[in-house]
Amino acid sequence: MATSEQVPSTDPALEPPTPTPRPRTGKERGSVMRDVAKLAGVSHQTVSRVINEHPNVRAETRERVLAAMRSLNYRRNLAARTLATRESRTLGIVGFETTLFGPESMLYGIESAARAAGYLVSVATVRDLSHRPVLEAVDRLVQHGVDGIIAIAPKPAVTTALTHAPAGMACVAVGGDDQGGFPTVRVDNAAGARLATRHLLDLGHATVHHVAGPLDWPEAQARVDGWRETLYAAGAVVPPVTAGWWDAAAGYEQGRRLAEDPSVTAVFCANDRIALGVLRAMHESGRRVPDDVSVVGFDDMPDSGYFLPPLSTVHQDFAELGRRALALLLRHLALPDGDAPPEDVVVAPRLTPRASAAPPSA
Repeated sequence: MATSEQVPSTDPALEPPTPTPRPRTGKERGSVMRDVAKLAGVSHQTVSRVINEHPNVRAETRERVLAAMRSLNYRRNLAARTLATRESRTLGIVGFETTLFGPESMLYGIESAARAAGYLVSVATVRDLSHRPVLEAVDRLVQHGVDGIIAIAPKPAVTTALTHAPAGMACVAVGGDDQGGFPTVRVDNAAGARLATRHLLDLGHATVHHVAGPLDWPEAQARVDGWRETLYAAGAVVPPVTAGWWDAAAGYEQGRRLAEDPSVTAVFCANDRIALGVLRAMHESGRRVPDDVSVVGFDDMPDSGYFLPPLSTVHQDFAELGRRALALLLRHLALPDGDAPPEDVVVAPRLTPRASAAPPSA
């Protein structure tokens, strides 16, 4: 049986039309600097100066270049810039996996300051504030080519780990207390404790009890020191310190114990969450705040003004902390090999008086 073989037609009329290549737009292929220069009517070097915020560019020229960049949807090639300048414009942050207001606010303050300065941020978080996990976080950031590292350092192990960062890597520790021999930015915790204690003494209380945070945290210990120094200076009795974690549960537990002592008329708490637990314990025990017991916290969380009663507290400026940390890191980045001399930058806290503290009742 014969078979037939289909032969493709050679008649051009029967051939499917060859699609005409569609020109690629600048948006599709990614506009380059020469496209911006051509549209703006300037040189390639002028576009570069505008991108790098060089001051010697006239305002009208700068605006024309920026308008051209927007029109072409131009995005600078960060990889090329990194190769050319050996700067990634990326900062590393070592964070702490926690819901605690202080460390979370420090992280946000640092991120905000970095973004405002034109830096990207790469965050490596740790669950355990011991040497090895922090060192591993630093290594991850170094491998990502960050220009420098800011570490939230509520415990000394963090700063110790930073000393093992590669030579030439600028590092700054934020939080905790002055840990010596390393660039640090921190709130003056002892001064904040003195403000809170002095406020209660000035209201007329004979002494002030203190519910502390975990004493292996330098921040907590500094607040104990400031509280104790103020009582000593005033010639007041120094009650025993009661310590726990940074949460409302610890404050509630210690608050119930303090509520049983009728001589307790003023309590300074190491943070606002502890103070929240103390307020509930006093309420359940029939001790009115501030009529029977005055309570002052530390942090000034956004919700503290809505406690019942609104909480008197010590305000920490975390935005300023972030700005100072970034400024310190950038200053060290400008030094040869990132050599960072010991420096301790201190941000002053301030008292925020509200309705939870008042003179003792007769």
